[in-house]
This record gives sequence, structure tokens and C-alpha cells, in this order.
Amino acid sequence: MTAVYIEAGAKRAFAGALDWPGWIRAGKDEKLALAALDAAATRYAVAADAAGLRFDPGDGFEVVERVRGNATTDFGAPGMAAKRDAEPLTAAEAKRIADLVEASWKVFSKVVASAPAELRKGPRGGGRDRDKIVAHVLGAESAYASKLGIQVREPNPSDKAAVAAMRNAILDVLRKARAGKPVKEKGWLPRYAARRIAWHALDHAWEIEDRS
Repeated sequence: MTAVYIEAGAKRAFAGALDWPGWIRAGKDEKLALAALDAAATRYAVAADAAGLRFDPGDGFEVVERVRGNATTDFGAPGMAAKRDAEPLTAAEAKRIADLVEASWKVFSKVVASAPAELRKGPRGGGRDRDKIVAHVLGAESAYASKLGIQVREPNPSDKAAVAAMRNAILDVLRKARAGKPVKEKGWLPRYAARRIAWHALDHAWEIEDRS
């Protein structure tokens, strides 16, 4: 079975696969979050394949940890680290989580390249178009980078060199991570950082697919 954790806030819950950064889905409660996670397995397999990893979700889920969510959870992002995130990493584990983050960016870029500039609006007439989603993802990643001790300006989406430099810096930190503690004071644990970064890229990639 796939080991998952549940992050439950007052209005929303997330279910995340602890060993597969980025495979996280939300629902109004734990049951719905787990159902959404299951439904996303086929999509996530694309990211695992891009990382060169064999993806076998197993026979269902085993909830091994539950954490209390916060305002970030209810806003719509997984905002809490799991206890396992504080475990040290081997060189192989660090490389694996970095490879999955890099794969999530590959998936995102591929989806963006084939998507129309104007996306279908949501049920209430909202939602960013393609280029604004790209800018949003890069802006978020520059903020995520700071949680890993990387000081970088938000890159212009058209500046491919700047985008690559920022992402390579993130990958470098993740690949070198060994201790189960934040890289900087009040920063993020490497395992949690990988999960959050990969989730954000894949979440918006799948949004673009759904609205193209």
C-alpha cells in the first residue's frame, strides 16, 4: 500500500504520498482527498516516468500520519510538514526527491507548450490564462527558493536562463540535503520543500490540461 499523510484544516484536507513528492490532492474532507489522490495516480505516473522511476502505487493507501492544517491548508496549499520529513536523507533519497521535482517541471513545461494562450474559464468565470499561470508558478518558486536559503529574484518567464538558474539552484540544495532539518532558520525541511514544489507545478499543469 502507498503510505500517505493527511493534512486536515477547518475547510479542506490534503492527502499526500510520503514517498512520491507532488502526488498530493485535496478534498473537503479526508475521504474525498484520498479519492482525489487515487484518481490522480495515472497522471502522476507521467511525472514519475519523466524522473526515470518505476511508479507502482500498490493496492490502496495506508494513512500513517495525520497533521493539523493551518490557514495555508484552508487557502488551498499543503502547508504542514509531516513527521517523516524530519528524517535524515541518504544521497539516493536526496537525488530521488530532486529528480521528481525536476520531472514535475518537465511535465509543466510540456503541458504549457501545447496549451492555448486563453484557457476555458471555471464554473464561476474565473481562472488565470496560460501565461499568467506560468508567471504565478515561477513567482511561487522564487518564494520557495528563499525557504531553502536561496536568494533569487523572480525570473521573467521569457528569460529561460534565469528560470534555469533558479531551478538548478533549488535542485542543487535538494540533492545535497542530508540532515532532517531546515537548510536555514525558519526555512523548510528538504522533503517538505520537494513535496510542495512538485505539487504546485503538477497542480497547475493539470489545471491547464483540464481547461485547455
